[in-house]
Amino acid sequence: MASRTGYPDLDALLPRLERIATLDAAALEAEQIALLGRKSGAITLLLKSLPTLPLEERRAFGAAVNQLKQEVEARLASRKAALEAEARARREAVDLTMPARRRWVGGEHPVTVVTEEILQIFHELGFAVVVGPEVETEWFNFGALNFPADHPALDMHDTLYLDAPPVDERPAGGRLLLRTHTSPVQIRVLLASPPPVRGVMPGMVYRSDPFDPSHAPGFSQIEGLAVDEGISFVDLKATLVHFAHRFFGPSTRVRFRPSYFPFTEPSAEMDAECLLCHGAGCPACKQSGWMEILGCGMVHPAVLRNSGVDAERYTGFAFGMGPHRIALLRYGVPDIRLFYDGDMRFLEQFVTAEPGREAPHPRPGDPTERGRGRGQGRGRGRGSA
Repeated sequence: MASRTGYPDLDALLPRLERIATLDAAALEAEQIALLGRKSGAITLLLKSLPTLPLEERRAFGAAVNQLKQEVEARLASRKAALEAEARARREAVDLTMPARRRWVGGEHPVTVVTEEILQIFHELGFAVVVGPEVETEWFNFGALNFPADHPALDMHDTLYLDAPPVDERPAGGRLLLRTHTSPVQIRVLLASPPPVRGVMPGMVYRSDPFDPSHAPGFSQIEGLAVDEGISFVDLKATLVHFAHRFFGPSTRVRFRPSYFPFTEPSAEMDAECLLCHGAGCPACKQSGWMEILGCGMVHPAVLRNSGVDAERYTGFAFGMGPHRIALLRYGVPDIRLFYDGDMRFLEQFVTAEPGREAPHPRPGDPTERGRGRGQGRGRGRGSA
């Protein structure tokens, strides 16, 4: 500590003099103003008080104040130099010539990419995008779609019902549930707009399924509907073959197999040539060379009548597919749960991280996702997860 002067006003400033060496830049500037400020600095005020002192005290007190002032200025300058040296050392420790570490800032989810691509293909064919509520009544989800009242899909172990009072509206009422397919949007479209109608209906659907490599209780689905005079199965097949060639490639082979859905007649499953083995047979396609991608069929006359459409005048086709399943097929992903985990290490594979740099492709796996929406089993719609 600096030696005491014997003047109480000066000695009171000595602790502040010692603290200068510990101040940061902002506090150092504030202390300089407090001690040496032109108008109200503590030392400045002492110097201004010299003319008021007796002549015999003025010289000695003035010398002591000036000595303290010089000591303060020296310590302020020393502390400023030390702070500047520390800042310079920190700057020099960072090599700005090195490239920055690459950071992935994110991208669209692969299922979102697949959904948007599918919708764009059908938009170019004149299909409008339509959405509907995720909470439906039994009539919209089952009754209007020609499900019999004793169909197993109406059971609570298959369908997620809400703990809410039933809707009394007839015939569109019944218990409330989380929709098990996007097919109810067909009914809403036909009730709202007379034919001709062409629409695709994306959205989430929910089922009382376990969360395992091939099933999820909530997944996305895309429904398609076309109703007009003179529509036949030829129009359905031509539309879906065009979609497959646009989405999977012009050389992709497809086939249609007879099936059953309560709301279409006749009904079919559409398969595409396995994208991994190109028809040769592999574990992913169970050595068949084919992978199921959607269900389809001609709209059942009962569905048209339930929607207020003249079934003698109009016909139509419908189809349904699961973007999660199609993403599994396109990218060779073996477990559907990977699409739900939000793991950036997994999702980054599907996005080009830098301009001009290709994203790495995931290793082909065993896309075990096959679905169970075939009417005769769980019978709740096409394109299930």
